[in-house]
Amino acid sequence: MTDEFDQLGNLAPAPRASDAARARALAAAMRAFDETEENTARSKGSSWWRRQSSVLNRIWSARMFTQHRYLAGSALATMLIIPTAALLTFELTRGNLPNSGQVTLPQVLDAPKPAAERVPVPTVAKPPEPRQPEAGRGNDAAQTAQPSRQSDFVESDIARLLNKQEASGGAAKRSAAPAPMAPSPALAERAVPLAAAPRYAPTEREILPPLEESRDRFANADTSPVKSVATDPVSTFSVDVDTASYAFVRRSLLEGHLPDPDSVRVEEMINYFPYDWPRPQTADEPFRTTVTVTPTPWNSGTRLMHVAIKGFETASAAQPAANLVFLIDVSGSMNAPDKLPLLKSAFRLLVGKLKPEDKVSIITYAGNAGTVLEPTSARERDKIFAAIDNLRPGGSTAGAEGIDAAYRLARQAFIQGGVNRVMLATDGDFNLGVSSDEELKRIIEQRRKDGIFLSVLGFGKGNLNDSLMQTLAQNGNGTAAYIDTLAEAQKALVDEAGSTLFPIAKDVKIQVEFNPQQISEYRLVGYETRALKREDFNNDRVDAGDIGSGHAVTAIYEVTPKGSASALNDPLRYGPAAASAPIPVSNEMAFVKIRYKQPDGDASKLITTVVTETNAVRDFSAAPQDVRFATAVAAFGQKLRGTDALDAYPYRLILDMARNARGEDAFGYRGGFLDLVRLAETLDRR
Repeated sequence: MTDEFDQLGNLAPAPRASDAARARALAAAMRAFDETEENTARSKGSSWWRRQSSVLNRIWSARMFTQHRYLAGSALATMLIIPTAALLTFELTRGNLPNSGQVTLPQVLDAPKPAAERVPVPTVAKPPEPRQPEAGRGNDAAQTAQPSRQSDFVESDIARLLNKQEASGGAAKRSAAPAPMAPSPALAERAVPLAAAPRYAPTEREILPPLEESRDRFANADTSPVKSVATDPVSTFSVDVDTASYAFVRRSLLEGHLPDPDSVRVEEMINYFPYDWPRPQTADEPFRTTVTVTPTPWNSGTRLMHVAIKGFETASAAQPAANLVFLIDVSGSMNAPDKLPLLKSAFRLLVGKLKPEDKVSIITYAGNAGTVLEPTSARERDKIFAAIDNLRPGGSTAGAEGIDAAYRLARQAFIQGGVNRVMLATDGDFNLGVSSDEELKRIIEQRRKDGIFLSVLGFGKGNLNDSLMQTLAQNGNGTAAYIDTLAEAQKALVDEAGSTLFPIAKDVKIQVEFNPQQISEYRLVGYETRALKREDFNNDRVDAGDIGSGHAVTAIYEVTPKGSASALNDPLRYGPAAASAPIPVSNEMAFVKIRYKQPDGDASKLITTVVTETNAVRDFSAAPQDVRFATAVAAFGQKLRGTDALDAYPYRLILDMARNARGEDAFGYRGGFLDLVRLAETLDRR
């Protein structure tokens, strides 16, 4: 390498470059510099929040992301600019570029310049603002009228600048200097005095793409409070077999952030998992009740009372024929990979599960409702698949009109003694026609009298109207699920099709009366949006939840025994004495009552269960495996929701509780739950 430099040094003096050659070389260097700056500021690939990256990348801190990106841009600029400038200088000194032997580049650089006329460069240049097209001109015209930043610094500007610099400070070196020329407006725009150019420090908002504002809507329900048995001994609520909340919480955590507390419905998280509760032996008993009392893991002064219901599971061959109407939202808001494309794949899975005697119809709505497929036998699968595959998004959302059309078609193909169900698939964005929750609720309540059930499947994020979906499902004798992956579609529509499609009981209500001689306080975990008035329990006109074939429903109460130091309410000074109870039942803790109707009935039936110490276990580790796992899920949901009772209870204990009760996990649901607890512990900085 030394010999090569010696040979270069022995070469004959290189001829001097011309002004034009220098101008061209400098213009090329400036273009390279500008391109480097623009490429550094421009984001690469997809927006960062849409990128399919790992969870660890998504939860990487914004500060580290900012620092690394900023340093990476500087390094890239350095690697590109220095070699380019070195090459141009070397070629100029060797004379390989055209020249007329007038002025050398060192002369120009060494020429003294008055301070007022210097063209300084700020220490850090702010990224250029995008140019806007001129009013009244098309894109092509605007591009012609507004040259790019690379072309602003043209060759003539460089020549004028060189001439001006030499005229002001280099007269002694040149006897015949051209008249000084003012730089072009484009150059003058760049020549900002250093004192007037403040150092630019990019903020995180400018460097990181701004997060899209989420328009997801959830019902805002306060967490169930602790109630005194002395003043409010009865708790009444509707059962809930929905699972939408768990799937939405899972998606939020996998995307690297904690879920909206209002999106966390603890009862739906508990009931997401299959449990092996004791089941009824015959269809004459639609479901069986099991009650277990255990110590509370997060509070030594209270106990947990699990009320579990297991529905009778009908054999596939004995299931009645189904008349299904797919009511599909194809509005413009459904144009996303996790919306209409996923929806189409989900319904293809469901159609593959149907029997030949089942019927399928398809109604779409976007601007107005339309019939895509008249009632068609499930044996004509190719015809149904073709109708699904041809769905395309576009237009506004006339949801109420679509619901009316779907119920008309369901009545048209009604199967007497069978299952008649509308399956609404949407992101919940109803923006034309009847759109208020109360008005849509009224429409659904009228339609359920025809014996037609409703299922609601939610898709997508950022525009999800979960509140409306819950309203429709709860008032349409139906269920609600959230489909975030094809695996979730497989679970909800195929693996659990019996419980999803075939009801065994409707308007199922639970009422628990606590004995003040044994229990001083209680708190229902979850079911905030399912609470009923005490008098609603015996009123058959009040709608409630439905249970499908083989469905399991679990409710958990945290109860405070009489005399416990954990009681939050003082005893009443003037309240009735416990001894005045008309019937001495001191050995009972609670009395559980369940009302239900047959799927085609109007009069309710009653099932009762007495809770005593025979239902209790002294050691939590001795409780049944499913009881312990359900408790872990309940603890996790309450912690995500921000329930005060779980503030001091760490995620690691929830994880240990769930891991020790995982048991058989054929589909991996419980293993996935363990992963979510680990993620939440990493993300939670409260």
